[in-house]
Amino acid sequence: MLTVSRRSLLKSAVGVVATGALLKSPAVLAQAPIKLKLGNDLPDTHSVNVRLKEAIEAINADTKGQLAISLFPNNQLGSDTDMMTQLRSGALELATMPGTVLSTLIPTASLTGVGFAFTGYDKVWAAMDGEVGKFISGNIEKVGLVPFEAVWDNGFRQITSSTHPIKTPEDLANFKIRVPVVPLWVAMFSAFGAAPVSIPLNEAYSALQTKIADGQENPLALIEAAKFYEVQKYCSLTNHAWDGFWFLSSARIWKTIPQDAQQVMQKHFNAAAKKQRDDIVKANVEYQKALESKGLTFNTTQAEVFQAALAKTSFYKDAKAKFGDQAWSLLQKYAGNIG
Repeated sequence: MLTVSRRSLLKSAVGVVATGALLKSPAVLAQAPIKLKLGNDLPDTHSVNVRLKEAIEAINADTKGQLAISLFPNNQLGSDTDMMTQLRSGALELATMPGTVLSTLIPTASLTGVGFAFTGYDKVWAAMDGEVGKFISGNIEKVGLVPFEAVWDNGFRQITSSTHPIKTPEDLANFKIRVPVVPLWVAMFSAFGAAPVSIPLNEAYSALQTKIADGQENPLALIEAAKFYEVQKYCSLTNHAWDGFWFLSSARIWKTIPQDAQQVMQKHFNAAAKKQRDDIVKANVEYQKALESKGLTFNTTQAEVFQAALAKTSFYKDAKAKFGDQAWSLLQKYAGNIG
């Protein structure tokens, strides 16, 4: 929440510009510091939060303490759905949020999460830094949110289980799997004959512990950070979907922040996103080793077998109808022919 009224902040910023008193550094923003809250649902140790902390420190230094951002990880400000509502109303200033979670409000935001669409990071970043990213970004702006340019990496997703390894599509039959509150992934696992249950991330561990769900799916980084290895036995490297985190600002708040402050934030948060992308790639091998040492048994899978099974259902046809011809065409431009 801002420590000064929007009217006062704007008056101060305009006055500084009018008198030509802006310092060479885009650091000095207003007489009183601006305080912003940044929330997400990720554990404190996740690479996103590690890089966010570094960016926040750099922003504080660049602005000489005039722009202070407080990070609230691990659902401290509520679930993703709660934070999305807070962002739109202006009650929360900043958040990182998966595109698939945003899709409950902006359907096209989950476009890149289509099952078995991307086969590698070369295609992912070409799409997200190119036309697909711009297309989704434009739709996010329509609902009162301001997306930053660089998308963060949520990683390719894998399946863990407490009952049996998932090696083939048939292994998913009647499998109780925890998924985020994301209709696209509920539809995908339902198409495989599984029994998906939508549960927020902060409730996932207890759901696995109490057998409300027998398994879950997440990137290795989150499987490790959330300590799912304590309540799961197997990890199947399915790479069944990729998702990214959008760094978002409330449009209501963003327009009250002086332009020089906006530039400082964009500079450091976008740079941090690029570093975090590299973190995930480098760390995945280490994550697997660490998780194996903590008891998880890994197995590989053949993505083309799962994709072929999915293509025999109406999943891809339904997804194309949901996203529309323009979005589907853009996705296939980078991912190749799907379904």
